[in-house]
Amino acid sequence: MIHEGASRGTFGASNEISRRIDEYQFTYGEGPCLDAVAKQELVSAPDLSASHERRWPIFSEAVLNDGIHGVFAVPIKITSACVGALDLFRAAPGPLGPEQLAGAVVAAEVASLTLISLVGDDVGPDGRQVDLETRLMTDGESAWGRLAEMDRIEVYQATGMLISQLDVDADEALIRLRAYAIANGLTASQVAWAILNRTLVLERDDHDGPGGGRS
Repeated sequence: MIHEGASRGTFGASNEISRRIDEYQFTYGEGPCLDAVAKQELVSAPDLSASHERRWPIFSEAVLNDGIHGVFAVPIKITSACVGALDLFRAAPGPLGPEQLAGAVVAAEVASLTLISLVGDDVGPDGRQVDLETRLMTDGESAWGRLAEMDRIEVYQATGMLISQLDVDADEALIRLRAYAIANGLTASQVAWAILNRTLVLERDDHDGPGGGRS
């Protein structure tokens, strides 16, 4: 799921590889899901190893190392808001066939309904039920904050620790966490767990070359 151009969580993954692919997008800030939401259209990359494919250099290298050559993303919409994307991948290079594409579009539509039901309804000031669709359109930050609690909670907890330790705001704390992850070949979640377990301490001036921070 995406909010204000950034990945906010994974709310369903078919296996460990698909979850890791989304973790790469969250860590590196690039990938098909982010582009699908930004453009509100299908994003297709049938062969990440092709010489002309240069959209996501860091993401592509990581995914290819995992044996994945083709990635695709179908936007997920709630009314007029594009809130995320359904990511698909394949080990062998090649495009999606017509039936596969049609199935992916249907799956994305089902995912939007599932997202609404996952959060449930809240009661508004007037005592009436307010569903997620309404909250996303009228009170985005609190709704997205609630969604963020569903997944990747360790990153947000570690960000909170960094805010206190480094005396920075939330955006800067997350930037530093991601920078350390990229510089050291880790995912954001791996760095977050190290911070929470106190096996890694990022220094105030640590902005963040390989091996930076104290372990």
